[in-house]
Amino acid sequence: MTMTRRGLLASGGVAVTFGAAACSRGAPESQTDARTEGRMSLATTQDGTTDWSSLSTDQWRERLTEQEFRVLRKEGTEPAGSSPLDKNWDEGTYVCAGCALPLFTSEQKFDSGTGWPSFFDHLPGAIETKTDFKLIIPRKEYHCARCGGHQGHVFNDGPSPTGLRYCNNGVALDFQPASEA
Repeated sequence: MTMTRRGLLASGGVAVTFGAAACSRGAPESQTDARTEGRMSLATTQDGTTDWSSLSTDQWRERLTEQEFRVLRKEGTEPAGSSPLDKNWDEGTYVCAGCALPLFTSEQKFDSGTGWPSFFDHLPGAIETKTDFKLIIPRKEYHCARCGGHQGHVFNDGPSPTGLRYCNNGVALDFQPASEA
């Protein structure tokens, strides 16, 4: 299954356009994604890379869809079964939809049966965790290490070798097929 999307993602301060490779969020490939037009300039560091920690709420709202903003910036959750990435078994890399940092590989993905893309491990240095008490019972929440975008929660009911399940919101991810790496 090939998923398509047109969009502009920033990686290390450089804009990268994905064509017929990344995940679809419903926009026809022939249309320009609204996020690519009229962007505010992004804050950059002295070496020219994007300073993800200093982006304003307005800058995040401009670069993300409404659903991406709700999940990545407001720690929301998408409905189970709503992401085509849950059933994507192509070889490649899952990257943060906010900043394009590689988070997981297809080799780390497994079918958890939960309706959300799930992984038993992550790429080194890709995520940071904190304790979430929103449901009263403490859960371990994880975010993109570069932009701080909320990805999901990690549970202790995954497969070997880690026994962990990184339960990810599909809208918080983009998929880069190995064939286009």
